[in-house]
Amino acid sequence: MNPTTPDGRYFVVKDQLWRCSNPGLNDDERQRWVNELMTARRAVKSAKASGDPAQLKAARGAVNTAKVALGERGPVWWDDGSPDLNRHKVTHTLYAQWYASLNETDT
Repeated sequence: MNPTTPDGRYFVVKDQLWRCSNPGLNDDERQRWVNELMTARRAVKSAKASGDPAQLKAARGAVNTAKVALGERGPVWWDDGSPDLNRHKVTHTLYAQWYASLNETDT
């Protein structure tokens, strides 16, 4: 399981921060967008197999639309003015000490 930052904004994969979905979405809305995202990801796979650049562009656009709606891309879903650290190395952020403490407990 990938660790989630204490504030719930990011999860960590291979030392990189990835923005979590907006916890303010209601369950039905979240599920609708997750379903859209999965459909779009299948469309990306199909488009890659077909070799059709227009189809691939459209499918990737659908992935982006779903990710923005989920809060994983686009404007941040928190309102305290903290910067967006999506795709940053966790060791180069304010979460570095927290992350290091996780690794210390694993050894």
